[in-house]
Amino acid sequence: MNLFPLACRGRRLRRAPRMRSVQVGDMRVTYVPDGVVGLRPRGWLPETTAADWRVHARYLGSDGCLVAGIGGLLVETGGRRMLIDAGVGAVSVPADPANPLTGALRGGALLDNLARLGVRPDQLDAIAITHMHIDHIGWALHPAFARTRLRIPAPEWAWWNALTPAQFDELLDRMAPWAKGKIDLAQILGVLAPRVETVSDGAQLAPGVTAVLTPGHTAGHTGYTLTSRGRTMRVFGDVLHSPLQIRHPEWACAADLDPDRGVLQRCRLVDELAETGDLAAGIHFADVVFGTVRRDLDGATSWVPAWTRPRVTEEATSIASPSSPWPGAALPAKEPSGQQRPTARG
Repeated sequence: MNLFPLACRGRRLRRAPRMRSVQVGDMRVTYVPDGVVGLRPRGWLPETTAADWRVHARYLGSDGCLVAGIGGLLVETGGRRMLIDAGVGAVSVPADPANPLTGALRGGALLDNLARLGVRPDQLDAIAITHMHIDHIGWALHPAFARTRLRIPAPEWAWWNALTPAQFDELLDRMAPWAKGKIDLAQILGVLAPRVETVSDGAQLAPGVTAVLTPGHTAGHTGYTLTSRGRTMRVFGDVLHSPLQIRHPEWACAADLDPDRGVLQRCRLVDELAETGDLAAGIHFADVVFGTVRRDLDGATSWVPAWTRPRVTEEATSIASPSSPWPGAALPAKEPSGQQRPTARG
């Protein structure tokens, strides 16, 4: 009997993630923490009831929120290093009772945690982005990563470049009201564009790293499949935000651009993982980032956390106060009205 899932029903489901590694064939994959954000359960998953959360209270932190880690995945193989997603950066936002989606947010540890692993930004071959929400591109805006290539899904890049300022403000009102007035879309795109190489569905970014288009959470949301020596890991980004959604993929998510399509993607992914038994990575899955999906005899699915190797001591990977300025400090002055946005390479 595997007792690990029983133990994980406790503190690891409701605490910030630690730095942990798993092996996928010849690939070593490490979760690199940047921070943590609380997801308000009835706001994030609006179809749920108070009764649902009495049943699943073990997933909630002391503030009553789902604990969602923020960070990136360091993929190391054959002398290559790639980071999947880039955290939020040195941001600290207190809980706002008027925000129906998120509670307190804190980031800023990713650069220091990479250093603890002995990795400098200039040693990364690229950063592969699942989607362009700020908690996934934050450090890509920072001067420390100014020369790092960015691999961004082509439909995702096109969608954000087509947004008007008014549409961007509306998106911030809904998803990140704390950022309104602090970040400017044209400035963000201008900082990213010189380093962006767009990727299409099925593209191979490196040996054993393949892009898989999974729209729903955003227009061009993309996961990455890692394969080596007959082993596979599915990096599914924000198709799922909590291990509880493995049990209930049918619950709509208020943060999805297209909630109906988001449900379809979740249900399909959970079915595939239950069928194949492949290892997977949930970048927001509290301190149970790596795992597999198990289907019981009654058809119910659940997340089975994988055994992992701590890369450094647990104390060293705790999320500390940010030591670097928020990436917004790297943004250039606002573009003159009417100036064209820079374009990326295909």
